[in-house]
Parts: sequence; C-alpha cells; structure tokens
Amino acid sequence: MSENRRKRWSKIWPSLFITTVVLCFGASLLPTGMGQASAAVPPLESTVPTSCGASTASPRHYQVAASPETIHWGFYSKNLAPIISVNSQDYVTLETITHHAGDDYDRMIAGDPAIEAIYNWTAEEKTVSDRGPGVHILTGPVYVCGAEPGDLLEVRMVDLKLRPSGTDPSKTYGSNAAAWWGFQYDNHKEDPKPREVITLYEMDATGELDYATAVYRYKWTPQTTPDGTVHETIDYPGIIVDHDTVDEIGETLEGVKVPLRLHLGSMGVAPSEAEVVDSIPPSYFGGNIDNRNIAIGTAMYYPIAVPGALFSGGDAHASQGDSELDGTAIETSITGVFQFVLHKQANLAGTILEGVNYPLLETPDSWIVHGFTYPNYLEALGEDAQSEIYTLSSLDPALKDSSAKLRDFLMNGMNLSEDEAFSLITVGADFAITQVVDGNWGVHGIIPKGIFDPANVKPKPGLS
Repeated sequence: MSENRRKRWSKIWPSLFITTVVLCFGASLLPTGMGQASAAVPPLESTVPTSCGASTASPRHYQVAASPETIHWGFYSKNLAPIISVNSQDYVTLETITHHAGDDYDRMIAGDPAIEAIYNWTAEEKTVSDRGPGVHILTGPVYVCGAEPGDLLEVRMVDLKLRPSGTDPSKTYGSNAAAWWGFQYDNHKEDPKPREVITLYEMDATGELDYATAVYRYKWTPQTTPDGTVHETIDYPGIIVDHDTVDEIGETLEGVKVPLRLHLGSMGVAPSEAEVVDSIPPSYFGGNIDNRNIAIGTAMYYPIAVPGALFSGGDAHASQGDSELDGTAIETSITGVFQFVLHKQANLAGTILEGVNYPLLETPDSWIVHGFTYPNYLEALGEDAQSEIYTLSSLDPALKDSSAKLRDFLMNGMNLSEDEAFSLITVGADFAITQVVDGNWGVHGIIPKGIFDPANVKPKPGLS
C-alpha cells in the first residue's frame, strides 16, 4: 500500500468505525417486520408434556421424533389424541417423513430405523395400517393449551433441515412424481401416453450446497404390495417400488442445479366439519397448501376450529415451483423447529389480524393470502364434499377468493376503502398459482409490506 493510501485510510477508518457503530445501534432500535424467534430458541427439554401445565416465565423447547406412534397417515382429525401439549410461545422440533420414501427404498428408507418402522409392511405385518383417505405422513397433533375456536394460531418457521439418508449421512434424497393427478397427465407429447415418471434427486445433507441434482428417473410399472394388490398407478400411499421391475435412466437433467426451497407442503389445524378429513385438499384450516414461500423466517396464521387447535405438519419439500404442475415437489424428509403463538379472539380486534379466517402467510417483506376454489369445501359441498371436491376444482373461483381475501385484508389492516384496495391490488400486488393438483386448487395473493406508510398499518396483537 502506498504512503498516501496509508495516510488516507488512517483518516477514514475512525469515521467509518464510528458510523458503523451508530448505524448498528440505530438499527437495533428499529421495529422489525417479524418476531426474531430463532435468535432465542431455548435448549431442548428432556421430556415431552402430554397435558397442559402452567405457563412458564420463558418459552420451552421440546422435540417430537417421528415414529409410528407420533405420525398419522393421510388425514387430519379432531379426534386424534395429541402427542404433545404446549403453551403459547413454546418451541417444538418436529421430525417429518415423506410419503414418497418408497420410490427408492435403499436411499430414502434403509438404515433409518424410524422410517423403516413407519413403512414396515410385510405379508405378516403392516405397522401403520391406517393410511388414507389422503396420502401424507403428518407428525402430530400438537395441542396448544388455551386455544379455542375463533382464536388464531401463529406458527413460526424457525428452522428447517434435511434429514440425512440412513445409508449416507452426508446426503439426502427426494422424489418427484409426475403422476396421474398431475395437471400435465393428459397433455403428453411423447409416447407412451399417458405415463407416470419418478425422478430421484440428491441433496447435500450438511447444508453446504444449496441445490438438488437429479440422480435418475424411471417410468412407473405395476407394483404388487404385500397384501397381493397390483397397483397399475400410484394409487395408494407408501408403496415400496421393486426396482427390479423398472429401468433407471441415469442421464437425467444433466448439468441442472435446482435451488433448494425447503418448506412443508402440509401444515394446519384440525377442521371441525368431519371426523376424518382427507389430507390432500387444503382449506380454511390450512392443510396441504403447497406454497413454496412458507420457509424459514416466515409465519403462518391459521383460524382455530377445535379446542387445542391440534396442529400437524408434514409433506416436506426440498423444492417446488408455483403450481406443482406434475403432481409433487421434490418430496423429502425434513426436521423443523416451530414456535407456536396463540392469539386469542378477544385480542384481535383493532389489529391487522382482525377478520383473518383463512390461512395467512407473513414473510419478512410481504403478506400472502391463500385462496381456493372453495374457501371451505367441507361446508360448501356437504356430506359428499371429500369426493366431490376432486371433480369441481377451477382456478377462476380460486382467483376470485384470493383477491377478495386480499381486499378484505387491506381494508381492515391498512384502513383502505374497497375502491382503494382494488386499485392497489391491481397495481401493486401479485397473484400466483399455488397448486393445481390438490383437489381444492389454490391461488395466493402477495402484497409487499414496504409500499405502506407504517403509520397507516394496524398493529399486530400482543403476545399471549
């Protein structure tokens, strides 16, 4: 370094240092868009409470490991016994297991005792025999003490980590199924038409690499389950594919790196309308929303329909694009850390969350409302709702529902008139196709936080 540069730097450095200190101190005083929960996660407790106790001065942190006893396969239900009870602001580490692990047993099941136990199915024994009417393996439910119908449950995504493969802890694998329920199934160009194709992806379980690469693909062939049933298509959850019956094509998506977007496709609280509810169609209670934006550092708000809320989560995704066009994301297993914050109905009046009776996502820079073909298909379609919804889905009503919810959110939370709201939606909001594969199709509306004067935005409710 030249003498002149040294002199110049010696004069500038003290000013830069002082400026940096002042800016950092000032930034610490600014209001933040979301709670900084991850910075204060307490250490894990050694026990898992199964009944409600008195809340403590500071939040607690518990862990629920995946096992046949802590998961339910293919449904939400208000009748499920909770596997854990927590107070508002407590943290829970939940292990979630993919329902597509059977697409490659060696990479996604073998060597992992928990997944082996969950998938165990022989001619003599089927460990988890209650599968359906949906397909997702859900961990839970979590009972939130004090939660009552009419309240709102905030679930903060504090951390998400890929579950290492049981045969190679440095790697994680995921499966994408281009399946019969995919939007593209009747729109193939090449033969054979139609067809189902599995593409297996590999990820770095250490977290050093932030992308997935394809390992191989294969066309689905008829598979026989231990009960002797032949499955011509992917029509039952947890089928373990016999790889002696398929041809693996290794030259797949060569040179392509898919950015990771870790999220849970299905999270929600128990609905009240039926005893057992299919895990596939999403609705007002959340469920299988499949929004790739529900990531680390975001929070979902769910309207509570039954005492205790009964939250469950699963259907973990390594990455997914809007629409989930061919049927699935990169389905994998993920361990997540979640904070549960209860907002009592009486505390919602006069806040930005007043009137929220639908799944609402908050990111650091946006609010995202979720619209569906039917906002509450269980109520709208009556006793045959869980079968009829698969024949009635359309994006037109989903967009109308999403835009109406966003209008209401802006009118309430930002004190806008209806005309102001629709103008702002048109010029300042974005709509995206959440998914077109889950029975009750979804469109989400995104409004940036930064376009509002904070003085015109209603506050959030205080912590319970």
